[in-house]
Amino acid sequence: MTAGGAGVLAASMDLGFLGRLPSVSAAEARVAPAPVSLHPELEPIVRLLENTPRERVLEEVAARLKVGMSYREILGALLLAGVRNIQPRPVGFKFHAVLVVNSAHLASLASPDRERWLPLFWAIDQFKSSQAADVREGDWTMGPVDEAAVPPSHKARQALIDAMDRWDESGADAAIAGMARTAGADEIFEVLSRYGARDFREIGHKEIYLANSYRTLEVIGWRHAEPVLRSLVYAMLDRVGDKDNPSKSDYPADRPYRRNLELGRKIRPGWLDGRVDPTATTEMLRAIREGSAKDASDKVVELLNRGAGPQSIFDALFAGAGELLMRSPGILSMHATTFTNATHYAWHRVRDDDTRRLLLLQNAAFMPLFRGNSKDKGLRVDELEPISPQAGGSAAVDEIFGEIGPDHRVEAARKVLGYLKADGSAKALIDAGRRFIFLKGRDAHDYKFTSAVHEDFYAMPQALAQRYLAASVFNWRGSRDTDNELIGRVRAAIDG
Repeated sequence: MTAGGAGVLAASMDLGFLGRLPSVSAAEARVAPAPVSLHPELEPIVRLLENTPRERVLEEVAARLKVGMSYREILGALLLAGVRNIQPRPVGFKFHAVLVVNSAHLASLASPDRERWLPLFWAIDQFKSSQAADVREGDWTMGPVDEAAVPPSHKARQALIDAMDRWDESGADAAIAGMARTAGADEIFEVLSRYGARDFREIGHKEIYLANSYRTLEVIGWRHAEPVLRSLVYAMLDRVGDKDNPSKSDYPADRPYRRNLELGRKIRPGWLDGRVDPTATTEMLRAIREGSAKDASDKVVELLNRGAGPQSIFDALFAGAGELLMRSPGILSMHATTFTNATHYAWHRVRDDDTRRLLLLQNAAFMPLFRGNSKDKGLRVDELEPISPQAGGSAAVDEIFGEIGPDHRVEAARKVLGYLKADGSAKALIDAGRRFIFLKGRDAHDYKFTSAVHEDFYAMPQALAQRYLAASVFNWRGSRDTDNELIGRVRAAIDG
């Protein structure tokens, strides 16, 4: 290079004028991975939810609803915004913004027309709270799949099974993308239902995510499935701190599954034709109350081989979940209800006989695990004595919800049972419970739990269902609870 050339280069490299602009740090200049693309019909609404500040998002959504945005569109955008922006590990905590979408939808369906927007407005606010938490914890965003690794259609199913068995995250991500593009919803559900209930990590949330995401996809359309399924598979492969690969280890969380794979083969042919047997339900309930995970699974096989039908087992699982909540109200026992609800949904959806056996055995095995180390307080769901409310009719419902609180749970549960046994309206109780969630609910579990209970109440024989509903009082909101801010915020958003 000539001296003259060097002088010209030096002059052209005088970039001091850029100092008049704010400096850019290396972190700011780093290119962030591109987020996964969504279906064009919902991408603008998802971006609205992603980019609008929490203090303005309800107003922005309300404005678009007034000019034609549909319920289905906002429901779908809500699910996909959570899937793209919130890391599904752990499968709980901040990720409840995704887990709760179907529960909010069920609450909407059961509500009067004028109230149907309230659960979705609550879920939108929950998303913004969880999105902020995700940013604080590292700002995870789902990126595009590795297209070069996506298997062809005829190999995708086996590739997914192999990757899930190996706990291979990258392989499973590519395989589920391939299946989402070429396989049917039912075929994929058959595969994933086994892995959702495979291990007790995340206290049942993996199966809960499977059931709730599928139920939402049934509403918004299968064309939106790929990012949801990728998030779901990533969640199912969470080891929750276990350093070694579970496929090559013997962690306690995996033992029931391995044992039940073999145990299921001992169930007699024709087991689906078994009779409804209240005695079998009582025996199964006792195993949940007193036995180990192994004892509970063994009892299922014994009862089915004795001629009891699966309905009698599920009756005990529902009632047992209610009793665990009475025994020790809290997060662990509450998930016995939501996990059983999800497994019951999966059991009725799958068609493979081995999978149905496995789901029933896993549900039973997990019940003592949900019991944890709680002490037996002598509260029995099948021995609860009814008390008649002092008031009658709608005033009796008011009286019951006035009793609900930490110091009056047993009395409130007994009054629920007394009210129902005197031909009180279960629907009136359920509707009032839902209304109190709208007014006083503060946690995603309020929606998840109540939607599960209200649904499962109708899946049981009446006498046992009444006791199940009474037990659920231990996690209800009542008139003594303070109001949340949702109603005021929604009113302001709509009026604004």
